[in-house]
Amino acid sequence: MTFQILKKQYINYFTFCLILAFFIACNTESNQGDDSRSSITAEIEEELQRKIDAWYPRVIDTEYGGYLTNFSYDWQPGETQNKMIVTQARHVWTLSKLEEKFPHENRFEEFAQHGFQFLKDKMWDSEYGGFFQTVTREGEPIANQHGEIEKSLYGNAFALYGMAALYKLSGDSDVLELAQKLFIWLDEHSYDPVYGGYFQPLARDGTPDKTGFPKDYNSGIHILEALTELYETWPDELVRDRLEEMFTIVRDTMVAEQGYLKLFFEEDWIHRSHRDSSETVIMNDLYFDHVSPGHDIETAYLLLEAAHVLGMENDETTLSIAKKLTDHTLETGWDLEVGGFYEAGFYFKNDDHLAILNESKNWWAQAEALNTLMIMDNFYPEDPMNYFEKFVRQWRFIQNYLSDQEHGGWYNNALDNNPDSKTSMKSHMWKGNYHTIRALLGVLENLEKKD
Repeated sequence: MTFQILKKQYINYFTFCLILAFFIACNTESNQGDDSRSSITAEIEEELQRKIDAWYPRVIDTEYGGYLTNFSYDWQPGETQNKMIVTQARHVWTLSKLEEKFPHENRFEEFAQHGFQFLKDKMWDSEYGGFFQTVTREGEPIANQHGEIEKSLYGNAFALYGMAALYKLSGDSDVLELAQKLFIWLDEHSYDPVYGGYFQPLARDGTPDKTGFPKDYNSGIHILEALTELYETWPDELVRDRLEEMFTIVRDTMVAEQGYLKLFFEEDWIHRSHRDSSETVIMNDLYFDHVSPGHDIETAYLLLEAAHVLGMENDETTLSIAKKLTDHTLETGWDLEVGGFYEAGFYFKNDDHLAILNESKNWWAQAEALNTLMIMDNFYPEDPMNYFEKFVRQWRFIQNYLSDQEHGGWYNNALDNNPDSKTSMKSHMWKGNYHTIRALLGVLENLEKKD
C-alpha cells in the first residue's frame, strides 16, 4: 500500500516536472525569439565575411584583367578561364555594393574598377556596340557552335546593372558614359517599340532574333533590375519610361493567376505553354515551360525594389503580387520537411497541384528566398504565413546543407538532395557570388530596420 502511494506521488511529481519544464522551455523559447534577430545578424555577418574572404582577391585576374571564372570545390583555379559578361558584370556590381557597405575597409572599389576596365577594353564590341557574351581569358570573343558571335539582352542587362552600381559608388564619368551608351544601344536594338519590352537573343550587330519565342521572364526580370539600378543613378526620363513599362509587363503579364511566372513568350507576349500537351512533350521541352520557385520568389523582391525607386513603395497592387509570388512559392516549391526551395515544377492538365520535377535546391534560389522572406516579414510581420519563422528555417537550412564550412563559399546544390555537390566547382561561368552576397547584404539591411 505504501509503495503504491509513493509510486502515485512519484508519477504526480514527474508530471509536475514535465509541465514545469514545458513552461520554462516556452519562456526560454520566447526569450530566444527576442534575441534571435541579433544572434542571426551576427551569424550572417560572419557568413558574409567568409564569402568575401573566399572570393576576393582570389578571383582577380591580375594578368589579363577582369575576374577568373573556374575554381574547384577547394578553390584551385581551373586550366580554362573563359569569361562571360554575366559573371564579370555581376562581380562589378557585388564589389560596388561591398564598398558601399564597408567603405575604405578593403580594396572593393579598386577591384570593381579593375573589372569595369576589362568590360570596357575587352568585352565591349567597338565595331557594333553592345557586350560580347563570352570571351577568352585574354578577351577575344568566342563564337558559338555555328560560328556566330553571340550577344543577349540577359548579358547586357547585367553589364548595365554593374556599371550603374559602380557609377553610383564612384561618380566616374567614364562608367556613366559607357552605361548610357549601352542603354541607347539596347533601346535601338533589343527594345520592342510595337509590343513593348525587350528581345532576348541578339546577333552580333544587335539584330534581335524574333523567331520562336524571343521573350522570356528571366531576361525580363533582369533588365527590370538593371533599369531600376540605372534610374536610381541616372534619373533620365526615357530610362524611367522603360523602367515603368518593364515593371508593368513583369507584374501584370508575366505573373500567372496562381502566383508564378510564365516563362517563354512570343513577340506579342502570348505565353508558350505545354499544359495541353502530352507528358512526353512536356518533359522533353521542360526548359521552355516550367515553374521555377527560385525565380518566382526572387521576382517578388525585384518588383518591390523597382516600386520603391519609382516612388510606389506602398502600392497595394505590387505588394499583393509580391506576396502572391512569395506565398505560392512557399506553398508549392518549398520542402516542408527539410527546408530549401526546389529547382522546377509543372502544373499538369486537370491538376491544380504543382508537381516537382527537379528536387535539386540550387544555391542562388536559396539565397534569393532568404532575402525575400526577410523583406516580407518587414511588410507583413503579423501575417499567418509567419515569414520570419520561415526565414529562420531557411537560414538554418543554408547553414546545414549549402555553406561549405571547410573551404568557404556555397555548394552548387544543397547536400540533402545532391550530396555529390560537396565536390562541385565553387565558381564557374554561371556561378559567381552576386545572388549570395546580395541576399546577405539585403538581409542585414532589413534586420537593422528592426533594431
